[in-house]
Amino acid sequence: MFERVMGLDVIDAQEYQRYREGMLPILTGYGGAFGYDFKVSEVLLSKTDNNINRVFTIEFPSKDVMESFFSDPEYIAVQNKHLKNSIQSKTVISMHEKNI
Repeated sequence: MFERVMGLDVIDAQEYQRYREGMLPILTGYGGAFGYDFKVSEVLLSKTDNNINRVFTIEFPSKDVMESFFSDPEYIAVQNKHLKNSIQSKTVISMHEKNI
């Protein structure tokens, strides 16, 4: 299992929800899933200047599957339509193999 921990600065919650709804069937088709999802009100320590108000984990069967998902034309279309207008910034906090 390969896990990616992300931090976002969501500026349009409704549009971000449309993104999630649009990409979820694609994600599950790749065997991926969300593990945790948090709305964050205060960041006490950060290694980036980006604001973060949403933190989540996204899991894939492998790193190769993750890379295929993020380069899938159907995913990219959903990303371009909804994600780019709903967030100010995104921060990759961690990517790692996860022992289950």
